[in-house]
Amino acid sequence: MNAVPAASPEWPWPDSLDALIAAPNHHRLLFENERVRVLDVLIRPGQLVPVHTHKWPGVIYVQSASDFIRRDGEGKVIFDSRAAGVPQIAPVVQWLPPLPPHSVENIGGADIHLFSVELKEPHAE
Repeated sequence: MNAVPAASPEWPWPDSLDALIAAPNHHRLLFENERVRVLDVLIRPGQLVPVHTHKWPGVIYVQSASDFIRRDGEGKVIFDSRAAGVPQIAPVVQWLPPLPPHSVENIGGADIHLFSVELKEPHAE
């Protein structure tokens, strides 16, 4: 018997918060089809990426890293790389779940440059 994929909950945030719409100066579309979306993300030192979302989980390839602060949609700090105790090194590959409204501020002295492969298809249980 085939497993039936679990029903995915509706994404509660508007499409206007999608990274390509809400933060186009930092997210560039490289490829998209019905299964994946590939983004080139660049955040220069001192830049603040406006509040945006990432609807799908994915794999990110961090080409260059720097210290950063991630805030939720209301501006509350939810992650500060300096407090993590792990140096920001690149290259590295990481898994990210869907991300609700957040902003990112590059507080270091180097570019944050990454490639994100977002997986649009629901996974089978």
